[in-house]
Amino acid sequence: MNAATMVELVSPAQAPAVVRAAAVSTSPTWHALWTRSHCEQLVHDQLAAKGFDLFLPTIDQWSRRGGLRHLIRTPMFPGYVFLHSAMDKPTYLEVVKARALVRILGERWDRLATIPEGEIAAIRRIVDARVPALAHAYLREGQRVRITCGPMTDMEGILVRTKPNRGLLVVSVDLLRRSVAVHVDCTWVVPA
Repeated sequence: MNAATMVELVSPAQAPAVVRAAAVSTSPTWHALWTRSHCEQLVHDQLAAKGFDLFLPTIDQWSRRGGLRHLIRTPMFPGYVFLHSAMDKPTYLEVVKARALVRILGERWDRLATIPEGEIAAIRRIVDARVPALAHAYLREGQRVRITCGPMTDMEGILVRTKPNRGLLVVSVDLLRRSVAVHVDCTWVVPA
């Protein structure tokens, strides 16, 4: 088969479809990187040095060492770092070279699990608002609510009532089956 025959086999109508498919697969998405225990910052720093867009949300927790209490920053989701990247094979191979990285969540390099942009945006808003947050059991069932006032206006999550006028808003990352909870005034929320 010569080159002229090859050109005739691919019609102009088929060529744009091939280009569109390639463009869709190159858009950046959020991926979860599973790390060894207490190595989230190590993985984050290595990949950030290579120019990757990473997100390692942290919360303040009290720790007791040597009989003294210290306020320390710990990962909001222990064992995980979030990566925002278009994942082709060379990128995948570069990421998995990081020391202390267990794996990127998903079946294989071309079928990686992704995290919806809205879940990452909600976690970023909690971190940026600097409100006290604590780890919370993952909830799939419950009333979904939207906050109407304060620094987290229009954020959605699951409300768990703890007192008549005070509750916890639980924001979840479905892929990790992990959640984080923040205290909210129940008068600031409406059903979503």
